[in-house]
Amino acid sequence: MTETVPTHHLPPDGLRRFATIWCRALYPATATSMTKREFEDLLVALSERLAIALRARSFDPSPGVSVGEALVTAHCTAPEALTRALGVIDAYLLLYCADPAVLGPDEGRSRCAKLQHAIAAGFARALQERTRSEQEALSVAALTAQTEIANALHESETRFRAVFRDAALGIAIAGIDGEIIDTNESFARMMGSASPPRRRNVLDWTHPDDSPEVWRLQRELMRGEREHYQVEKPYSRSDGTVLWTNLTVSLLRDAEGEPRYMLVMVEDVSERRLLNLRLRYQATHDALTDLPNRSMFFERLEQALAAGSSQSRVGLCYLDLDGFKAVNDSLGHAVGDQLLIAVAERLQPCASGPGQMLARIGGDEFVALFVDPPTVDSVAELARRALDALATPVTVGDRELMVRASIGVVEGPTRNLTSAEVLRSADITMYRAKAEGGNRYALADPDSDARAISRHHLTHHLPAALKGCEFFIEYQPLVRMEDGSLEGAEALVRWSHPRHGVLGPDRFIPLAEHTGLIVPLGRWVLQEAVRQACQWQVRGIGGPRPLRVNVNLSPRQLHHPELVEDTVAVLEEAGLPPSALCLEVTETAMIRADENELRPLRELAELGVGIALDDFGTGYSNLANLRRLPANTLKLDRSFTQGLQRDPADPVDLKIVEGIVSLAHALRLSVTVEGVETSTQAEQLRELGCDSAQGWFYARPGPPERLPEAV
Repeated sequence: MTETVPTHHLPPDGLRRFATIWCRALYPATATSMTKREFEDLLVALSERLAIALRARSFDPSPGVSVGEALVTAHCTAPEALTRALGVIDAYLLLYCADPAVLGPDEGRSRCAKLQHAIAAGFARALQERTRSEQEALSVAALTAQTEIANALHESETRFRAVFRDAALGIAIAGIDGEIIDTNESFARMMGSASPPRRRNVLDWTHPDDSPEVWRLQRELMRGEREHYQVEKPYSRSDGTVLWTNLTVSLLRDAEGEPRYMLVMVEDVSERRLLNLRLRYQATHDALTDLPNRSMFFERLEQALAAGSSQSRVGLCYLDLDGFKAVNDSLGHAVGDQLLIAVAERLQPCASGPGQMLARIGGDEFVALFVDPPTVDSVAELARRALDALATPVTVGDRELMVRASIGVVEGPTRNLTSAEVLRSADITMYRAKAEGGNRYALADPDSDARAISRHHLTHHLPAALKGCEFFIEYQPLVRMEDGSLEGAEALVRWSHPRHGVLGPDRFIPLAEHTGLIVPLGRWVLQEAVRQACQWQVRGIGGPRPLRVNVNLSPRQLHHPELVEDTVAVLEEAGLPPSALCLEVTETAMIRADENELRPLRELAELGVGIALDDFGTGYSNLANLRRLPANTLKLDRSFTQGLQRDPADPVDLKIVEGIVSLAHALRLSVTVEGVETSTQAEQLRELGCDSAQGWFYARPGPPERLPEAV
């Protein structure tokens, strides 16, 4: 049930002013017996229904249907009546009958448009019902007259003539050769003739838009092979306009059953057809830019793919505005709408050639379809024209706005393609152009598409993988350089994907970080690693000094408000001392963090948890910043130690590593080296004073049970 507002809250002056304007537009187009004042009073009541529906808290456009039906009941059925009625509603309903303080302009326009659609639907239905009633009455009378003609020819002819003369439908009687014998006044009026158009043949009334089916049916009826047919057919009128009709032709036989006459009945459906065309246009075009919308674009694309031969090709330019959200957020949606209109006007000439169509399929997304491009480069040339069209600033009000766009270009044969595949490839390519800096176009590449689809699949499957226990942890030993003993292990998460096999963290950690699933995944890794460290302690692995387990901490986890609470809870639940845990944070993430973001790490460090500065040397940190960071271990990236694999070692690399180790020790930081692969490299690093190391020289990552045998 629609929630309405009390009638006394409606503005009576506004209703009366709106009804007066509405009456001024509609009254000349009515055939009513009411006075103008009576007609205006009727419109006041209809206006009140619209206003109540417009201002309802829970909007329901259905009152518009009854308003449309009431207009037909009041004989507002002239060809221009519906257009005038909807035009006044579109221009004045919000102005006089809406409360701007309660109903926003965008919501108001949306409600007004839906009320117009409901009015049009009610109008069309009432008009159709009235016409159908007349046609049914006529059909009953005509059949009755035909049945009784043998027994009461005079009586049946009298009845038929009454119906024939007074019917609202156009009726004509023709001989079996098609020659018109008689017509009623409605038929003459529909055809635009002052007098009945006798001595004409029905076969002469051809029109360029006739379906071949019409004349096939007509010839079959004239040969006596069918009793009747019904089609939609256009006629050219004497004033140059086109009359669209619902044409029904019936065969009349004589007493011997031989074809003798044709009964032609014509219903004027021009107004209904125009209304259907308007509704079809509204359903297939974007209300803001007047471009074809997503529905029409897919219709055309699917037609092109279905009708294409083995040599047919199709091209697509998928365009997305760069930074459009910032325009809406900073300048408002009204400015954003004006910008989209201006962009559409600039883009439309770029895709106006044969086989081309421009559509708006989303908020700031446009697509240009190119059917059978003459050359492979033609679609790319269309993309270049679009970028050139947007190169100059767009003026919106008193502002000049720079417009940048990213375009994905797809071109290829139509065979074995679906519309979804074509659009997906263009969408993926567009985002690749955006990732490369935007304001450019990129050509579709099957390998890039496959990688993007794989990323999407992995992202979509991540939550189920976390619930389904598809993740597992491998451990890489950390070795003391001083005596080669086992110091601990770094926990490295892996994904046992059911289709892609075992995936390393580089394949899914960025996706988890992007989606926010890194927080529950990271907590699971922490729980599993701490539980494993407890098992090592129980089994006495590592000797008197308990093994330390290193767990990586992502940037999103670093900013999570419950980091300290979760970490302490995991340690207490497992019974592991904080000193047996080390959290590794990348250099980039730690350097970028401000004091508030570093506070959780300081709290954990004060509790005894180790903090390692991971991948040191890959970022752009100032070495002086090391003093302010809550780290007690510096993990030197493998890029610094690659030169030490040679014999003799690179002297420059030796000096760099020596300097870093010296600085770290001066700051009371221990140094762990990653990527140790040779004995020469390990010996050099030990002599340089590195505290611990990990790498394939000692052991590759593996299951926890192999850790005691790794070193």
